[in-house]
Amino acid sequence: MTEENIHQLIPYLEGFITDKRKERLKQVLAQRSAHMCVVLENVFQAHNTSAVLRSCDCFGIQHVHFIENNNSLKISEDVALGSSNWLSIHRHKNHENNTLQALAELKKEGYKIVATSPHKNDFNLHELPVDKKFALVFGTELEGISDDVIKEADAFVKIPMHGFTESFNISVSAAICMYELSRRIRETVPGYGLSESEKTLVYFEWLKNTVQKSESLILDFLSKQK
Repeated sequence: MTEENIHQLIPYLEGFITDKRKERLKQVLAQRSAHMCVVLENVFQAHNTSAVLRSCDCFGIQHVHFIENNNSLKISEDVALGSSNWLSIHRHKNHENNTLQALAELKKEGYKIVATSPHKNDFNLHELPVDKKFALVFGTELEGISDDVIKEADAFVKIPMHGFTESFNISVSAAICMYELSRRIRETVPGYGLSESEKTLVYFEWLKNTVQKSESLILDFLSKQK
């Protein structure tokens, strides 16, 4: 679909929603950010994946990357509560080493790779610089981040712990990190929001997810433009 098609379809699809709904979509869109994205490497429990998605939506983080080396993406809607409809989900599953492919792609897009690990004495969560855009990587439930992530990471971050247990559950850890880092991004990083071109693409996807039978409506609209 061309950029021209998208610009034509947006006002068409807006005709199928209320002004109140349109205003709500634009209000949330204005708070969305791609300055930080979240990467889940090989997470296998659906409730953890779904809880992270829900937190990403709540904290306005638009892009989530899933690295599927051994475990496929599974979403529990009872936990996610529809949050996947509002996020840009990127699945990395078609390469010999999906971790290296995903990290290389993110670096090409200008992201620093920040790995979460309780074993690396680098940055405590409140100390991590947030001025440059970064990808926050979480590993699998049992083993954490892989050796490939450790080798490719530009920095490591950990949540300070004060008890006998050395780490939180991944979904809890992700929520804590997202809260602290997104708060600091919004307070200190000018222009943390999406670019105008990305807002357009995201808004179009949201309209498609909001309007009933949107795919049929789109096909009908496009057929009449020929």
